[in-house]
Amino acid sequence: MCPRTLTQLVLGALSCTAPLLHVAAAAPSPQALAVVSKSPLPPSEPDREVSFRHDVMPVFFRAACNSGGCHGAAAGKDGFRLSLFGYDAAGDYFRLTQQMLGRRVNLAAPEESLLLLKATGAVPHTGGTLFKENSDHYRVLLDWVKQGARDDQEKVSEVTGIRVEPERMVFEGTRQKQPLKVVASYSDGTTRDMTALALFLSNNKTTADISEDGVVSSGRRGATDVFARFNRFTVGVEVTVLPKGDAFRWPEDARPRNSLDEAVFNKLRSLRIEPSALCSDGDFLRRASLDLIGLPPTEEETRAFLADTDPAKRERLADRLLERPEYAEVWASRWADWVKLLGDTFSGNGTDNKNAVGYHQWIVEQFAKNTPLDQFMRAQILSRGSTVAQPETNFYTMIPAGRYDPKNMAQNVAQLAMGIRIQCAECHNHPFDRWTQDDYYGFVSFFTGVQRKKGSETREFFIYYDRSQKPALHQLDQRPMPPKFLGGAMPDVEGKDPRSALAQWITSPENTLFANSMANRIWAHFFGRGVVEPVDDLRITNPPSNPQLFAELGRRLLAHRFDQKKLIREIVTSRTYQLSSTVNASNTQDDRQFSHAMVRRLPAVTALDAVAAVTEVDVVWKSQPGRYRAAQMYNPGVRNGSYFLTCFGQSERTSIDAGSDSREASLSQTLHLINGDTVREKIRASPVMRRIAEQAPDRALESLYLRALCRPPSPGEIEVFNRVSQAPPARADYERVWWALFNSTEFLFQH
Repeated sequence: MCPRTLTQLVLGALSCTAPLLHVAAAAPSPQALAVVSKSPLPPSEPDREVSFRHDVMPVFFRAACNSGGCHGAAAGKDGFRLSLFGYDAAGDYFRLTQQMLGRRVNLAAPEESLLLLKATGAVPHTGGTLFKENSDHYRVLLDWVKQGARDDQEKVSEVTGIRVEPERMVFEGTRQKQPLKVVASYSDGTTRDMTALALFLSNNKTTADISEDGVVSSGRRGATDVFARFNRFTVGVEVTVLPKGDAFRWPEDARPRNSLDEAVFNKLRSLRIEPSALCSDGDFLRRASLDLIGLPPTEEETRAFLADTDPAKRERLADRLLERPEYAEVWASRWADWVKLLGDTFSGNGTDNKNAVGYHQWIVEQFAKNTPLDQFMRAQILSRGSTVAQPETNFYTMIPAGRYDPKNMAQNVAQLAMGIRIQCAECHNHPFDRWTQDDYYGFVSFFTGVQRKKGSETREFFIYYDRSQKPALHQLDQRPMPPKFLGGAMPDVEGKDPRSALAQWITSPENTLFANSMANRIWAHFFGRGVVEPVDDLRITNPPSNPQLFAELGRRLLAHRFDQKKLIREIVTSRTYQLSSTVNASNTQDDRQFSHAMVRRLPAVTALDAVAAVTEVDVVWKSQPGRYRAAQMYNPGVRNGSYFLTCFGQSERTSIDAGSDSREASLSQTLHLINGDTVREKIRASPVMRRIAEQAPDRALESLYLRALCRPPSPGEIEVFNRVSQAPPARADYERVWWALFNSTEFLFQH
């Protein structure tokens, strides 16, 4: 049985025949727990030769000697360096035996070797005591030194993978325990129980924790993954924790409307979680409008929608909003964050304001035309020519934001297009994913020939590919690394621009990484979190919260030939998107399975545009003449002198990370809304107030609520207003109501 691959974990292809362990409320026997104590270490026999790679290196791994926080750090620790997680065994052997001769390894008096004295705490050691003298780990190291601390004389078999048993676990009740077993496979066909030498971690300790010996403990209801790592391989185990004796009943009216709902509801059923009811018409109207076009509906639109009795009105609303020009501006704003679109007045790096404006307008046009996402991405990766005449070429000026570095460009393209962070593999094999240094430098070689030169105009740059440039050199041995797809083949790029092969591979339907990554980003826009979160960190140790949903999102985007609007329509018309934010007894703690709408703060851009739209007072920009909504600006608030946008966490576009825009609430935001000029001045200048004053008090109050919250005031809110306002109400009374609504969480949050 092969270990689960990245594709199996990320796509969540659940095999119905996978070993499944169901743990009831009864505690496991001592014999079951004793499984983890069985030693995979070599027996203490005089004629048994200890292998440096098979026996000694795993001890360093298990004791965390070669971890990033200890001797595996780039500069080592306390004068001694090991390769991170043992990726360079030959180098580790040299540093251990040939540096500080007679001290780290003492062949004359093996017990006096610093290797053993420090690990057992016999002499001062920054890492503390790692194991005792009577432990198997100590015995292996001592036997190795006694045998002459020899390196392996012949090429030994290599670890080709690991498997973990069982592959899935289901617990009923809390505080249940069950051990895992880790088996390593080697290139010579042998296997070995390496449980005692593996490392373990949990994605969500409140649902399932795992001890250093590999014993899984159940916590609160939910689903998560625990992981075992040995050598360079990491394998996950799905863990489901159910409430003990829970009498679960699926609500009859919770019927799926499409395949996305089926994936969500299948997961909820397996967890015995009941989804919330559908949200109100007013909540859906506001939610869909803010998500799709970045603006709240007008009072007239709200009244018409609430009065409409057509059962298909929500689907018709989604269709109308998707055709609004603001839709393209919302997505251009998102992509501007992701590609670090940032204009300035310094043309030395090709990031002049003129180039930024052109690039931003090009992105808006692509979403207005509904250009398929694969074509949109290929156009940028393959771009060449003038940054003025061919705006998409600014992909190679904005992302670098300074001196062009092929390694930085490769890292950013992998993260942006496929959600893969390969940065760790620059200096060592990725500690928590499958990417090796060979993968890293092969991918960098796609970009080593990209060149930038200044044009006749100081603000203009020309992007071209120089085929004479050599490929990237491997950090470890300086050998040239020809272009190679991540985890894939080596294309024939002789005499060609290798970016053509790369762009085709990234966006190919056979390479699901791109489709899954894009679909996950789209889903996150409408739910406040992705099925994989962060959306640009797809790795073995960060699997989807719902593998079936993650795979289905990618399949639907591929089925639509990368038509983003079609996927968005499926999302917005799904029952899952239309669930209420009001929780029930079973889903009150759920924040990963989409059983209810997550209450999420509006993005800074949307919040500012919403205030302006409701009051009908345009935003005035210090750095830009004319009247533009925040979503239409090519530069972020930090460059436009907008304290509101900066305060509310708009991305400053200095990082490609998808989470660079903050949605966290802060005291400064509260103080600005209460005392700042954004809300106060717009209320005072609002032409709406003049019209409100001419209406009857009940109608005027209703108008304020419909504009701000897409609902009429409740009887209690009407009673409070009548009690505290003049008779008849004055304009100041209505201004205070609006001020209170703008400061409410109901206005500032999606719900």
